[in-house]
Amino acid sequence: MLLRMSTLFLRTLREDPTDAEVPSHKLLVRGGYIRRAAPGVYSWLPLGKLVLDNVANVVREEMARIGSQEVLLPTLLPREYYEATGRWTEYGDTLFRLVDRKGADYLLGPTHEELFTLLVKGEYSSYKDFPVMLYQIQEKFRDEARPRAAILRGREFHMKDSYSFDIDEEGLRHSYELHRAAYIRIFDRLGLRYAIVKATSGAMGGSASEEFLAEAVTGEDTFVRSTGSDYAANVEAVTVPAPPAQSIEGLPEARVHHTPDTPTIDSLVDHVNEHVPDAVGPGRACTAADTLKNVLIKICRPGEKDWEIMGVGVPGDREVDMKRLEAALEPAQVELLEESDFEANPFLVKGYVGPRALLDNGLRYLVDPRVVAGTRWITGADKADHHVIGLVCGRDFTPDGTIQAAEVRDGDPSPEDDGTLYTARGIEIGHVFQLGRKYTDAFELDALGPDGKPKRITMGSYGIGVSRVVASIVEQSHDDKGIVWPREIAPADVHIVGTGKGDQIEVALRLATELSATGVRVLVDDRSGVSPGVKFTDAELLGVPTAVIVGKGLANGVVELRDRSSGQREEVAVESVVERVVAAVGAESS
Repeated sequence: MLLRMSTLFLRTLREDPTDAEVPSHKLLVRGGYIRRAAPGVYSWLPLGKLVLDNVANVVREEMARIGSQEVLLPTLLPREYYEATGRWTEYGDTLFRLVDRKGADYLLGPTHEELFTLLVKGEYSSYKDFPVMLYQIQEKFRDEARPRAAILRGREFHMKDSYSFDIDEEGLRHSYELHRAAYIRIFDRLGLRYAIVKATSGAMGGSASEEFLAEAVTGEDTFVRSTGSDYAANVEAVTVPAPPAQSIEGLPEARVHHTPDTPTIDSLVDHVNEHVPDAVGPGRACTAADTLKNVLIKICRPGEKDWEIMGVGVPGDREVDMKRLEAALEPAQVELLEESDFEANPFLVKGYVGPRALLDNGLRYLVDPRVVAGTRWITGADKADHHVIGLVCGRDFTPDGTIQAAEVRDGDPSPEDDGTLYTARGIEIGHVFQLGRKYTDAFELDALGPDGKPKRITMGSYGIGVSRVVASIVEQSHDDKGIVWPREIAPADVHIVGTGKGDQIEVALRLATELSATGVRVLVDDRSGVSPGVKFTDAELLGVPTAVIVGKGLANGVVELRDRSSGQREEVAVESVVERVVAAVGAESS
C-alpha cells in the first residue's frame, strides 16, 4: 500500500473542535480521520477507514480462529421480531423507529439477537447441526439522548456482534469461554490496557455477563477492583451484602422531634448533635451514616403509560447512584419526582419523607441491604420540620425489599474477598453474555435430539464496539503532539517525509516505492510548497509508528529514522533505510 499525501483526501486542523471534550475526539478530527456529519454521526475519511478496517481485521482473524463464521444481516428490521421478545418497548426512546409507505413499522437495528435466532431456526433443525457460531461487523443505531465524545458515544457506530447456539448449558459455557479467550487475544493485539469486570445484562437478558473496559480517566463507566484478589466489577454489578440482623429487644421507643430548617442530611446531623446529644447513644456524635435518606422516584414499565411512585432508602452518608438504580429496575424508565408529583401527593413532604408515609399509602419502599432488622435510624417524620429519631427497621417499619442503588466508594469491603474496593474509570469496548433461552424461547428454536425429542437451543451473545475501540486506543495512546498508533492498526507502517528541498521529495518517493514493494504500508509526504515544520507537525499528529525524514542530511547520504512511540531518532544511510524499516516492521508484527 502506498499513499501519497499530495493526492490523499486529507486536511489536518490546527485547532481542536469547539465541542470536543476528550483527546480522541480532538485528535481524530484534527488528524483528518473523522468528520462530524450530525450530532452523534461521523464520517470516516480515508485514513480513518484504514484504521477502522485494521481493527475489524484483527477481530475477524480471532473470530475465525475459534470457528465463528461471518455473515451480514440487514440493519432495517421489522417491528414484529422485536415485539416477539418485548424489546420494541423495552428499548424505549433509544430505538430509531420508522414507518414505510405502507404503514409498516421498522427500526434501525441496535443489536441483532432476534434476527440471528430466526436465521438459525430457518436453516437448522437437528442436534447434529450444533454448535453454531456466527458473527457480523456492521453499523448499529441507538438514539442517544446526549451523544458526546464523537465516536465514543454516537448514534451510529460500528460493532462486531457474534452469537453462539448450543444444545445445552455445557456447550454454552464452552462457547462463552472461546469468545472470552478470543477477546483477550484481540485486545492484547490492539495494545489496549483493559479490565474484565462482572456486569449486568440489562435489556439483553441472560445470566453470566462480563464487560471488557479500556482503562481511561475519560471513560463513562466506573468499575471497582479489590485489594484482596482479582475481583473486578462494573459498579452496576457490585452486590452489597446484608449484615446480620440485630435484636430489637430493649431498644428505646422512636420519638418525633422538631427539627426546623433541616431538609438536608448535613443540616439534620448538625441539629441533632446540638439539640439531641444522645440521639444515637451515650457519648457518640450523630453522623450522616445514622440517618436514613429516602429518595423518591417514579418508574414506568415498558408498554405502560402510568408511572409508579416509590421510595428508595439508603444510609444518609451515601448518594443514590442513578446507574445502579436504573440497572436494578431495568427495563423500567426511572425519573426523580418533580414538584408536580409532590403537589399531587401531599402526604409526601419534600425533605422530610419517612418510611411510614410511603408504606401507609401503599407505595413500594425498597432499601439498601445495610438497612436490616434491628438497625436504628434518624429519618423524616412525614411532617415539615420534623424527624423521627430511633426508628427501628423490623419494629417500626418493614420495607418491601432491598435494592442495590447506593453509591460504591473507595474503601468499601469487597463482596467476594477480604479486600477493599477502589474505583477506576473505563470505556466499554466489549461485552459477553450467556443469554440462555430468552430469544430461542420467543421464537421456539428447537433441535431434534438423539432421542427424537425437541430440545430448546441456548444462546450466547458477544459484542465488540469496533469504532469505540479506535477511540479507546487514542485515549490511551497519545501525547501533546498527536496520536501514537500501535502498528497493528495504524493507517501505515511508515511515514516518509520529503521536506521539499532539492531532490528530497524525489528520494522520498523512491524509498516509498521500494518499501511498498516489500509489503510495508507506506504514507509519503510528497507535497510541494509545504514547509518542513508543517510536515513534521502533521507526521506527529497522524501518529504513524515509524517516520523516515528525508531532509538536509541527504546531502551527506543519510536520512533520519524516528520512532513515534519512544521519540528516539537516529541517522541511517539512505542505502540501508529500506532494510532497517522492513526489519522493524517485521519484528513488531511477529
